Amino acid sequence: MNNKTLTRVALRYRAVFLDINRENINMKSEASVPVMAFVTRLKENGFCVSEELLHALNAAPADRLAEITECINDVMGVKLNWAPLVKGWNVPTGESLADHLITWIANIFGKEAGFKGTTLPCGHLIPEGTFPIERYNGCPFCGTPFETADFVYKGQASKLKELRLFTIEDMKHVFASLLASTTPLDGTQKDSLEQLLREFSLPEDANITMKETAMLVIKLLVEQNKADEASKLLKTPTDVLRYLWYEKTGYVQIIEPKTLVAHARKLYFHMWGPLDRGADAAKDMKKKLMLKYDRKACLRVALWLNAIPLTARQAAENMNPKRGMWVRMIRALRLGEYSRKNGFDHLAEILDVFYKQDYSTWQGRVDKARSENDADMTLALLKERPGLFARCLFASMLRFGSDKVLAAFEEIADKMPARLLLSLGNAAEAYFDPKEVRLARPITGVTHQIEPNKLLALYDDEARKAMTGAVNDLYKASMARRFAIQQTEAKTIFIDPALYNIPVSVGDRSATIQDASCALMGTHFPVEGDAVRLFLQWGKGLHAQHLDMDLSARVTLPNGQIAECAYYNLTCVGAKHSGDIRSIPEMVGTAEYIELSLPELEAAGAVYVTFTCNAYSTGALSPNLVVGWMDSANSMIISEEKGVAYDPSCVQHMVRISEGNLSKGLVFGVFYVAKREIIWLEMPFTAQTMRGANSESIEALLHKLESKLSIGELLDMKAKAQSLTSVENAEEADEAYTYEWALNPAEVTKLLNG
Repeated sequence: MNNKTLTRVALRYRAVFLDINRENINMKSEASVPVMAFVTRLKENGFCVSEELLHALNAAPADRLAEITECINDVMGVKLNWAPLVKGWNVPTGESLADHLITWIANIFGKEAGFKGTTLPCGHLIPEGTFPIERYNGCPFCGTPFETADFVYKGQASKLKELRLFTIEDMKHVFASLLASTTPLDGTQKDSLEQLLREFSLPEDANITMKETAMLVIKLLVEQNKADEASKLLKTPTDVLRYLWYEKTGYVQIIEPKTLVAHARKLYFHMWGPLDRGADAAKDMKKKLMLKYDRKACLRVALWLNAIPLTARQAAENMNPKRGMWVRMIRALRLGEYSRKNGFDHLAEILDVFYKQDYSTWQGRVDKARSENDADMTLALLKERPGLFARCLFASMLRFGSDKVLAAFEEIADKMPARLLLSLGNAAEAYFDPKEVRLARPITGVTHQIEPNKLLALYDDEARKAMTGAVNDLYKASMARRFAIQQTEAKTIFIDPALYNIPVSVGDRSATIQDASCALMGTHFPVEGDAVRLFLQWGKGLHAQHLDMDLSARVTLPNGQIAECAYYNLTCVGAKHSGDIRSIPEMVGTAEYIELSLPELEAAGAVYVTFTCNAYSTGALSPNLVVGWMDSANSMIISEEKGVAYDPSCVQHMVRISEGNLSKGLVFGVFYVAKREIIWLEMPFTAQTMRGANSESIEALLHKLESKLSIGELLDMKAKAQSLTSVENAEEADEAYTYEWALNPAEVTKLLNG
């Protein structure tokens, strides 16, 4: 068992993994000297320990304590280079556009033209009277750093984050909850599940309901030569095709290859600019999609399809929507050849019905009924497939009238997954508002705006509001019935107030990885001090090269005015930038910061501040780039010697860009000045600078997150349906729902299993 792997996963849940039994912990023992030293090091990184963990640590050997310390230091970036371009950057250098212009001219004509100054290691001449070069760690003209820092500040935090004990049983519980999650896993959860699948065997009774989770599990089982175990997760031919597509592209949703190639061309054109790069990307995607399989893979798929628990007609109908792709797959996988072998009778029957097209399709019948405006037939067919009914509910209400459609939908509402019901409740207000911009984030990762349904114009405001209210009443009533029939002996419930600021994880997922927490997108973080310090660190483990990542902040002021703090404008109202670094030093990476002054922002009447990071010089954000913010009621130091301003103990939230992430820009937070709270969100975009982050889209996403049902509100519904009395102390409650409990989003989704 890999203790390092389990330690990293446990830390995401604010816990420390120890391979011990809880029954063996001596709760009366005194903390040893090594344990006290370990706790002191934790405090420097902003952590404290629970009483149970403190006593459990006494049983851990010194090398295990050192291993945990090393893991936490690595996660918190203690050993990274956090030196920015400017020393003591809280005091502006006064550099201007004129300094850059004069330096540019001087480097064209050189000292021979009479320019005097200093030639830096990068070769650039900095003329006298321009940049105060004694204030810089590198070249102020080209952004190449010459100095690095081998230290960070520690222990300045005003608030410590408590770490709990995780045992093997706790890790297995997390593993099971990730497998059983009824909502799609985000980037952090996927990474955790992948690591845990390499440590634990797939449980015999595993109930994996999410297709995305199943595909990830199947891929890992195939890699481990356990394809037979994977077959029980494949219920339909579409599941098999979905895996084959996921294996090729990394995408779970199946889209036509031509569409994906065209998207690759368009995406890379947005990222790189030159058309030839887009053409190259399209060629690479075509090559990636070539259907070449060895005999082992062909046999595996043949066995899977032969074991599908559907009749041949049902299987063929299931294959019909992607008929063109299936024809290519059948040929590439030699399925016709295998269907003639002994023991593959079911596969032979499926292919026979598929090629003869001896079946009718449900979707074809629905389309025919819709085209004939036959509401009764359309609704009767939709009731046969509740999930698909839910996905077209709003459009059907506009087409056939809300009363008739909702009456039909209510008959099957309790049969569908609760997450779909919550999605309907969350989306209703925006959908039925003819002025509301809605957002969609398809598998390709780029956020798109969706125009309102044109049929909304046929209804007045009162009718549209009535539709929204009817949808909300319907889903709340269904959720109440689900909670009411759940068996419980509890009489009291504790709901942490913080849970009312965390939306239920339905519909919005983050693609980044959170190594020090598992906060849900839309979580509100209260700001305690008078400063918020943004940070960006990139380039760890890479050779010295030109690699320009940018950290930016956009301040929204009254009357629609905007102020920007970025590489092209290092100071603006309430914000200061540490300088634009465009190259990275050898292997250790580099950093940029922005300091937000709350008193200055409040005095200027600022409404909110948007945080963004961008890849300026390359096609996408650098893998393992870390971005986040710090906050503390205590003042946070900025080094006058090196400019280092990072303190792991003050980090409130941080995320890491994962491998394969194609985002060129990322909005990662919005700070509401008056409320003194930061909302963590994740909105990718394809622009080179923060000016490409559409304000309308950001506000639409914020509105979407704000309108979503919170975990606290969902628990209120549960308490009311089960007649539970709310208490103010977790220790006094039969059921306690704390912030620590919510750190496992997969555990939260169990509320939706009823």
